[in-house]
Amino acid sequence: MTTRTHLSTTKQLEELTPRRIVEELDRYIVGQAAAKKSVAIALRNRMRRQLLGEDIRDEVIPKNILLIGPTGVGKTEIARRLARLVRAPLVKVEATKFTEVGYVGRDVDAMVRDLMEAAIRMVRSEKVQAVREQAERRAAERILDSLQRRGSARPPSRLHSVGEAMAALLQQRPPEPEPEEEEQPEEGGRAELKQRLLAGELDREMVQIEVEESRFLTFPIFGAGGMEELGMNLQDMLGGMFPKQRRRRSVTVAEARRILVDQEAERLIDMQQVTGEAIERAEQSGIIFIDEMDKIAGRERTVGPDVSREGVQRDLLPIVEGSTVMTKYGPVQTNHMLFIAAGAFHATKPSDMIPELQGRFPLRVELEALGEAEFVRILTEPQNSLIRQYTALLETEGVKLEFTQEGIAEIARIAAQVNEQTENIGARRLHTIMERLLEEVSFEASDMAPASVTITAQYVRDRLADVVKNLDLARYIL
Repeated sequence: MTTRTHLSTTKQLEELTPRRIVEELDRYIVGQAAAKKSVAIALRNRMRRQLLGEDIRDEVIPKNILLIGPTGVGKTEIARRLARLVRAPLVKVEATKFTEVGYVGRDVDAMVRDLMEAAIRMVRSEKVQAVREQAERRAAERILDSLQRRGSARPPSRLHSVGEAMAALLQQRPPEPEPEEEEQPEEGGRAELKQRLLAGELDREMVQIEVEESRFLTFPIFGAGGMEELGMNLQDMLGGMFPKQRRRRSVTVAEARRILVDQEAERLIDMQQVTGEAIERAEQSGIIFIDEMDKIAGRERTVGPDVSREGVQRDLLPIVEGSTVMTKYGPVQTNHMLFIAAGAFHATKPSDMIPELQGRFPLRVELEALGEAEFVRILTEPQNSLIRQYTALLETEGVKLEFTQEGIAEIARIAAQVNEQTENIGARRLHTIMERLLEEVSFEASDMAPASVTITAQYVRDRLADVVKNLDLARYIL
């Protein structure tokens, strides 16, 4: 573990106490106190482990978690918010997408490769953000050079022969424009031009820039997970054999700034360093969320698609236990990754999993089903609540939404009622109910603005009366 990682972990240990982690999760997720407490302890133990001495650190393995509960109660959201809280790479996979070795489908190693890709994107984004100011300065200088050259260079010669035309086609050169009258350089010198550029006065001006393009054409790779990885490696190797081609493009200054900032940022960051940090972050902080675990929990011997259920479990076992997976960035160890499995377990139970896999998920938490009272809290309490979202969306067009307490309670009551009478999809029912409730307002918003709409209990009953009365219609809106 590097000194930088040690300092970062020490800071997190001071700031992210288990109580603080639960408080952060409470801002976005209603209820489920037991699940929040378990993931907070698991996260805290990971931080503690990284501060241990080398003689014992590798012996401390993460306590993987099995979340048991119906759909729409917050299982996925807990894992997602947890990863964002500590800036850890997270990948969510469905257990049903994987098949036993020898069957057509993705192999379980693919989840580790996906996690590594997420770690690369995360670290690269952080590195780019760190050098962004320097990249913006470099991009501004290149734009200034192009603006000052504009009009001073001779117009490109036109193609006068078939040979020249073929050469331009092979080099992917664009058709040359007709010669135009030369534009005069900007007055006031480079300093004045830079001030105007930084002030945004030249954003609509056209400028010619050089854009790097790879001449290597990619091709699809068909096959199982291993063949896909081999294909990506081949593409990387062959892509490096062809030099990048530079092509001149005529774009606005605003577009040129975006393109050149990305180019300069790529040149400033060290991809080998990015890869090294990404591997360490994936191994030490990575979280793999395995959903629909109950769908592969059956151990009974049957025919058809269920024949590989136990096989998938046995393939998952070495990944969860700790193994080394080869990726295009190098070998990645899964020994200290945190695995969070989730499932409804309606038709099966956790004991239906093979004993070895059961033992790898020692923490089991049952999440509570959501009712009318929880729906009221979900609509109002979270920082990203649905009411705040819809209010902000319609406010962009000059329509102000106001929800009365009675109106909110009626929305929650109807959502709970539809869940009881049809399929129980938890909090996701609120999305469909809100869409149906505000359908007319959303459609007429651009014509009725500025306006104010108050959502009362009677308004909710009038708009959703057909949903409550007609069960068949309720099924069509999920």
